[in-house]
Amino acid sequence: MPSARQDKASTGFRPDIEGLRAIAIGAVLLCHAGIPFAAGGYVGVDVFFVISGFLITRLLLNEVGRRNTISIRGFYARRIKRLLPLSAVLLVSVAILSLVILSPVRIAEVSGDIISSAFYTANWHFAAQSVDYFAQEAEPSPVQHLWSLAIEEQFYLVWPTLLLAVTWFGRRRGHSIRPALWVTLGIIFVASLAFGIYYTGAQPPAAYFSTFGRAWELALGALLALLGVVGMPRRAAVLLGWAGLAAIVYAVLAFDATTPFPGTVALIPTLGTAALILAGGALQSRNRATPTGILSTGPARYVGGISYSWYLWHWPLLVFAAALWGPLSVAADIAVVAFSWIPTAITHYVIEEPFRRSKKLVAMPSRAFALGAACMALMVGGALMLDDSQPTLKTAPLSQVKGAAALETEVVPQDSAEALRPNPLRAKDDRSQAFYDGCLVGIGGTNSNRCLYGDPDGTKTLILFGDSHAMQYFPPLEQLAMENHWRLIILTKAECTPGEVPIRSMVADREYSQCDAWREETLRRIEMSGSRAMVVMSGDTAYTPYGDEGQELTGKEGADALEAGYLKTLNRIHRAGLQVTVIRDTPTSSSDVPSCVSEDLQNLDKCAFERVRDWDKEFDVRAAKRSPHTFLIDVTAEICPGELCRAVIGNALVYRDKSHLTATFARTLSPWIGTGIKEADLF
Repeated sequence: MPSARQDKASTGFRPDIEGLRAIAIGAVLLCHAGIPFAAGGYVGVDVFFVISGFLITRLLLNEVGRRNTISIRGFYARRIKRLLPLSAVLLVSVAILSLVILSPVRIAEVSGDIISSAFYTANWHFAAQSVDYFAQEAEPSPVQHLWSLAIEEQFYLVWPTLLLAVTWFGRRRGHSIRPALWVTLGIIFVASLAFGIYYTGAQPPAAYFSTFGRAWELALGALLALLGVVGMPRRAAVLLGWAGLAAIVYAVLAFDATTPFPGTVALIPTLGTAALILAGGALQSRNRATPTGILSTGPARYVGGISYSWYLWHWPLLVFAAALWGPLSVAADIAVVAFSWIPTAITHYVIEEPFRRSKKLVAMPSRAFALGAACMALMVGGALMLDDSQPTLKTAPLSQVKGAAALETEVVPQDSAEALRPNPLRAKDDRSQAFYDGCLVGIGGTNSNRCLYGDPDGTKTLILFGDSHAMQYFPPLEQLAMENHWRLIILTKAECTPGEVPIRSMVADREYSQCDAWREETLRRIEMSGSRAMVVMSGDTAYTPYGDEGQELTGKEGADALEAGYLKTLNRIHRAGLQVTVIRDTPTSSSDVPSCVSEDLQNLDKCAFERVRDWDKEFDVRAAKRSPHTFLIDVTAEICPGELCRAVIGNALVYRDKSHLTATFARTLSPWIGTGIKEADLF
């Protein structure tokens, strides 16, 4: 049996843990405010995970000690009154603010985000987006931060039931349940940690949101609760506490967006949190000279007490502020975070605390479940209201869509539209048939499918080679192939430059080895295609290459490496006896074009952007000019007549995001691309 002091420490209120929450939320706020020295502040979420695992497991173990069982209804009644009322207020508020501030396109996206958040599946929702190449340019969701709450609730969906099963099994056999709990938690901890380390190396963005890769952090807290109070000399406890605090501070200061996380490095802040919890349990005194004493002070406990509410409110306000005023400075971000204290304080005292302290909702779980159902209805209703409130945007019939051809008669490009094609609300789906046929190889793939179009018996062959920026030219090339009885072969891979140079994958967040393997296999196929073929090559120019020693190259050094890689590929194709045409990369907008158009149909000039491109993004043009017998096709003038790149031309929406052309508009470029190919002497 534990001593009286241990029992109190194991079951009573821990002011130092309340203060530890302040450390966690402070780290997150500093990180999201863009403070340069606190780029690793995202580890505050990991601190929260360990705290939650500890407190919830301690609560459940105490209940087992008192009643020899666990009331699942009572447990979820407590979770409902603790979380759902404030979550409902937040998500309904986000729905209302989205309706007022965001464009119709973003409103449709946020509606789905809210529903996933309401059902605590937001982490899987955002994980799917993190590995979607075409979702990388999307603006952050105002509820993206709720992924962490989803992981906690998924863990709590399983853990009480599992603990109850272990208790029942142990009682039935007359054994102590603690050995079984140690084994159970140990297995969860080791398996989840191993998976998290593996998955972080294989797919970092998805690993960040993974319940399976994060469960060990909650299990660590649960192991601490099972361990109870560990007796140790005061000096040892103080040193342990300082070491734990130093580990968390180190992670906040030393980590950044490039740190592989969560992997082995996640052990630093989590073990630091564990050290602070152990030290706090062992220290009886709250001397302010100790870390436990500092965390137990009034200011720390106040911030820790409102941490849940502050976590909920700060992020949406940052997103909405950026939507209203554009990218914010660090000073503006700090101001927004500070302002978010106002709704934090109000909702904490008006909503969070009254519901959390309500004894009636625990005494009568049915009332708590009714409250939960009402909150869920509010959240889902807010999302559906948001979706239904979108304005009706008309889709133009094909007969009224001229696209680039309109420039032949329009002196000034149109500045308003009554109907467009594609509809801006569905622009992201306006891709070529080749994409839907699976001809754009995914991030993990290394082999292209057999994607043959046009006339399969044609005597001349076009080979479209490159990444998604090459794929966007499939519609005009298919049209030309059909008209001229050519064979058309599609060899494209997402986020993979055709230039022979190792690059970093934005999606996989690591060196893109699959790109190298796919490119080599594709070039071998091209080399064996025969001399009656022309390669049409194109690609995005916003890549980060690697040097000979594995270092990332930027600026002129990076541009030179990309140009050299492009030139190497062009020369290799020429040596095989094939003709090559390079289509210059398209200009890129700084904002989502369909989103802008959806709210400014009568003032399309607001959605235009300058055609100026940085020198380091012109390596494809320089390589084409340096390569003998390589022809360059440039359709920039058809996308950017004059000095501005247009969002709408001839009732056709030009872009489906920031940098990819819609299939509808690309198809209207057929005459210009056909002229270029004719000048390249394929005819």
